[in-house]
Amino acid sequence: MTEYSERLLDAPGAVRRPLGLRIVGIILAPFLALLFQVYVTRLVSVFSYPFLSYLELPLLMVVYFALVRREPVSAVFYGAAVGLFQDALSAPGTHPIGMYGIVKTLVGYFAASVSQRFDVENPILIAILTFFFYFFHEFFYWVLTRALLGEMTNFDTQQKIVFGLLNAAVSLPLFHVLDKMKVTA
Repeated sequence: MTEYSERLLDAPGAVRRPLGLRIVGIILAPFLALLFQVYVTRLVSVFSYPFLSYLELPLLMVVYFALVRREPVSAVFYGAAVGLFQDALSAPGTHPIGMYGIVKTLVGYFAASVSQRFDVENPILIAILTFFFYFFHEFFYWVLTRALLGEMTNFDTQQKIVFGLLNAAVSLPLFHVLDKMKVTA
């Protein structure tokens, strides 16, 4: 670096770039998302808000972490951890432990890889990526269910598109709130 560029970086009005997330954003936010996913889906008939059961908040946490960190290796471990905790907390007998772990690992890796290529600060791009990764998540979950478990389940494309749009709409304000937890230099 030249002397001029070093002075620009140290200038009082220089732009501060995020270094990472606070521990609250890394651990507590996905934990709350998992609790929301598990308990709201069980109690959704009481509240009569059926659309809440279609929100995939743990997936949104994995996508956010991968887009912010831009490191595929850490996103793989983060996606695997969130997915395995979601498997462990889900209702017994719904599916074997590891299904969400595998799918969220793939989503974490690909989201971090995409974030290295594109500027992920644009809200329109964030909504498009969230929609894509929701669809990707559901498609690979369906593929694993058919291939590994041998269950013949139906994949309703129109329904997945609508739920993907719902998750994309929720991701914008959620990611804005999570951006407030970033640690800056």
